[in-house]
Parts: sequence; structure tokens; C-alpha cells
Amino acid sequence: MISMERFRERLARLRTITAPGEGVTRLAFTDSDWEGRAYFISLMKEAGLAVREDAFGNVIGRREGTRPDLAPVLCGSHGDSVPEGGNFDGVCGVLCAIEIAQSMAEDGWRNERPYEAALFMCEESSRFGAATLGSRAMCGMLSPADLLTYHDRDGRALYDVLKARGLDPDHVEDAKYRVRPAAYFEMHIEQGRVLEHEGKKAGVVTGIAAPTRLRFRIHGKQDHSGAAPMRLRHDGLAAAAELILAVERIARSHADPPVVGTAGTLRLKPNAINVVPGEVTLGVDIRSISAAAKADAVRAVLAEAGAVAKRRGVPFEVETVCDETPAPLRREMVDFLCACCAEEGLPYMTLPSGAGHDAMHWADVCPTGMLFLPCRGGVSHNPREWAELEDIAGAARVMERAVRRALRAGFSLEGGRDESHS
Repeated sequence: MISMERFRERLARLRTITAPGEGVTRLAFTDSDWEGRAYFISLMKEAGLAVREDAFGNVIGRREGTRPDLAPVLCGSHGDSVPEGGNFDGVCGVLCAIEIAQSMAEDGWRNERPYEAALFMCEESSRFGAATLGSRAMCGMLSPADLLTYHDRDGRALYDVLKARGLDPDHVEDAKYRVRPAAYFEMHIEQGRVLEHEGKKAGVVTGIAAPTRLRFRIHGKQDHSGAAPMRLRHDGLAAAAELILAVERIARSHADPPVVGTAGTLRLKPNAINVVPGEVTLGVDIRSISAAAKADAVRAVLAEAGAVAKRRGVPFEVETVCDETPAPLRREMVDFLCACCAEEGLPYMTLPSGAGHDAMHWADVCPTGMLFLPCRGGVSHNPREWAELEDIAGAARVMERAVRRALRAGFSLEGGRDESHS
């Protein structure tokens, strides 16, 4: 049986595992993240799981099945955080995966398929500028050369950071999950306010949006703010301001399927009140669960950048920092999780995920299901992030119901079939 008290105790313990500062800070592979990892390993062992790690440092706890020849069911999430973040992002999903194993052990329930609970490392992009790296490694999407391209603010390459932790970056390809899972499940806080607004206790995710991130370098002309006439200026910041408003306008014009656009970073030189800005660097993030809608919005933003540059006589350079593919989730899996919510009596709805998650990489590998639970005010990546214990436990019960079904030998969602006869 799912224990709300265990969630309470374990969340309270995780809140104390943090670098100094407000909220929770466990940047990937730092001492606080490594301490959190050790705590999750201890919980996996307490739940009777056989624990192993891969070359990237991902942790997998295995509960053997009566049919070890069958493909396993995988369930997990991440334990790292953003700087001064909250105590629920990611960790609720890891605790849920472990709690399901502990519940099965306490109930004496025997799984036919093997069950594996996963802790993915480096899901947040806060330290190395790239997200979901642990799950990418497990899906065979990282090479040693890749690890040399990611650096933290101190200039340390991810490759060297892994080496310092006693991991094996030279063989990161060996982290690829050894078999195709029968299914992957992940529970996560919504990080938005839709569920709270609609009065629902669970959200079955229909697809996971992916970003295209652009970096614009705008080459304005630095001038004296008093001596430079308005008609002769080539103001880099004013050009950036036009583009920022264009990003907002273009994103709003895409309503079905929706697109979101954010101008999230801005650096200007020399950044003085009495100087017309010259060099400006602008970071833009464009997301959608539709690859076509996202691509259309990106084209429109680039076209607008060209028009602004020509109109103002200010050269633009643009770099595509990343261009990830959205992950629609299979209709059969969405229906399966909806049925589990209904049977558990939990008020639910379907919705897309605007944020990226580890689940997005598994969606191309196997049937992938993701379940959201409400977070207060939609606040996340913030010390005020909060989820009610009752909601965490309720979503965990739905996940346990889904996982136990998937662990039966006859389970399949291939081609829309569910042969579990539950």
C-alpha cells in the first residue's frame, strides 16, 4: 500500500540536502546532488531493490520478476534541482518509483516482468546548459565527445566532472539501457496552474513540448546618449526590444496547437545609462508539442529579425543553441492512464506538458506514460514550490495501479492492445 507517511518523511529529509541558500539547490554532480543520490540509493535498498549505476551515474534499482526473460517496466525521474528551487520537482517521481517497489514488497505481490526504478542524473540544464542528460545517456544519445562540449560556469567540462566522481565518461555509450522496456512511467508535479484551476487531482500528459533556443547577437553602434541624434542612432537594445515583442506576438498567433515564446536572457554592452547600447545578446526559447507549429514560429521569428535588422541598419547574427523534437505520447498509453485514474476515483484531465522531462526521450523507445499532480499556484523552480501530500499519494496510487498492470506478462500497448486482462 502506498504510504503517505513515507512520502512525508522522505520529502522532509530531502529538503535538508541542499547547498547553502534559499530553497533547495542540488546542481548536477555537486556535493549536495551526490548526497541526495546516496539517499535515494539507501531508499532503493530499503525497498529491496538490487542497485546498479551506469557510466553516467544514473542509478537503477531492480526488483526481479518471476519471468526475468521478459522486458522490464521502468519508472523514475530526477533528483537534481535548479539554483534555489523547490523540494518537489523531480524527487516526487523518484520517490514514487521507489514507493511502488516498497508497496509491492509489503503486499507480497509478485511481478512477472522485472521492475526497475530509475534516478536520472543531470535533468536540469542549470549547471551545464543542457537538460535531461542522464535519460539521454540511457537512451543511447550521448557520446564521450558530447561530454567535452558541456561546461559549467567555472569552465569545467562535464567529462571531467564525471571523472572526478569516479564515473566512466569514456564509455558513456555503455549507459544505454540494455533492453527495450515494456513501458516507461513518470510522475511529476505539473509546474503550471492548469490542474489547480480546473480542480483536477491528476493530469494525463498527451505530449511533451521541446524547445528551439536561439541566440541573437545584435551589433548596434555604441554612442553618447546625449550627443547622438535620434535619427543617426543604431541602438542595439531598441532593435532587441522590437524582436522581443515580435516573439510574443508570433507565439500568441499560434493557438491550436499552441506555441510559447520567451525572450529570457539579455546582455548589453556597456550597460550604462548614459550610453546608447551597442552589442546586445538576446536568448529566445520557442516551444510547442507540435514540431510543425514550432518550426513555423521559428521561421517567423527569424524573418522578423531580418526585417528589424534591415529597417534599423543593425546587423544580426543568430545561433541555434538547440532544436529538440517534441514528444507526442501514444494515444493507447494516454487512454490506459486515464482508465487507471478513473478506476482509482481520482478527478483527472488530459493536458500537454510545456516543460521538458526525462520521459520525452523514452517516448521513441517504448510506450511512455506521464502523470502530473497539481502544484500550488503553478509555482515551480522556486522555494515556494509546493504539492500537497494527499495529491502526491493519490497520483502515486494511480501510478502503482498502472505499473502493476504493466508488470503482468501479457501486458502490451503495441498497436493499441492491452492484454493484461485486468
